[in-house]
Amino acid sequence: MCIHPDTKPVIDTAAVAELIKELAEKADYPQIYPIAALTQRLEGTELSSMLSLKQAGCIAVGNGDQAIANLQILRRAMEYAASHDLLLMYRPNDYWLGRSGCAHEGAFATRYGLPSIPDAAETIALDQCLELAELTRCRVHFGQISCKRSVIKIHQAIKYGLNVSADVAIHQLHLTENDMIPFDSVYHVKPPLRTEADKEYLRQGLASGTLSCICSDHQPHDIDAKLGAFPETEPGISSLETLLPLMLKLVAQHAITLEQGIAALSHNPAQILGIASGALTPGFSADICIFDPEQTWQVNQDNWLSRGANTPYWGQTLKGRVTHTLQAGKLIYHAADSSCHV
Repeated sequence: MCIHPDTKPVIDTAAVAELIKELAEKADYPQIYPIAALTQRLEGTELSSMLSLKQAGCIAVGNGDQAIANLQILRRAMEYAASHDLLLMYRPNDYWLGRSGCAHEGAFATRYGLPSIPDAAETIALDQCLELAELTRCRVHFGQISCKRSVIKIHQAIKYGLNVSADVAIHQLHLTENDMIPFDSVYHVKPPLRTEADKEYLRQGLASGTLSCICSDHQPHDIDAKLGAFPETEPGISSLETLLPLMLKLVAQHAITLEQGIAALSHNPAQILGIASGALTPGFSADICIFDPEQTWQVNQDNWLSRGANTPYWGQTLKGRVTHTLQAGKLIYHAADSSCHV
């Protein structure tokens, strides 16, 4: 599990990174990997001390959900990251085009008078970062891609030799603006749910390998964060527990193969991050997830473990459930209703 830098406090000093690693080891979860802030306090003005953050255990640098308005700052940060062989994990979002919106600039936002975010907010920021990646030779992983034109641009960048990769959030592969219930804040996500055409192209990008990973984009919120007018609520879905069944649903719909789905959740992310994990390979730690692809369960308070219940799948029946989890060969989770044995 990677911890994005927009924690409280922000992961912009070695002391914060070391504290996270220390707490993870005390809890016997050594597979917690902090991502360092690209700039101090994620304010986009002063570079963080990336070398000391790397030495403290950070495996990459990133901007979290914060747009970077100053391209000169972004260029210097990418040069710094490249000089220390640090991966940049970047969420493309233009500061001015995307800062005040809460829904895709389309039919839904127009119908209900919601401030909107055009797909250009993503593609313009993506173009800028791709240009700087070529200039600085920085390795870049683009997070939470949401639209067709971004997939096309990433495909072209890979084709012409740029060292870039990308992921897509699981909800973007299933939901569009057409699925949104008016003013229901569980559908408030960033980047926003886009069109059916965007969703289909994201699926094609995943199947072709242009998008190499699926991420949960897990953002659990308490009840208060999702109360109030739609634009004023916190964006995000509590999605970790629905990640597996939604991946299996993609397989059932023939969007990807089971092998592609498993790799997108395990081996591919590990390779991009440079972690010796995510595969049943001699020498790797025996971190294994065993699941029952046929088990059905209902998303409700009896089955939900996350503190955040902000999911559009509440009350729905999903197929596929984790039965056992092994960490370094040690059984750390066993579903009470599992019929499997290890």
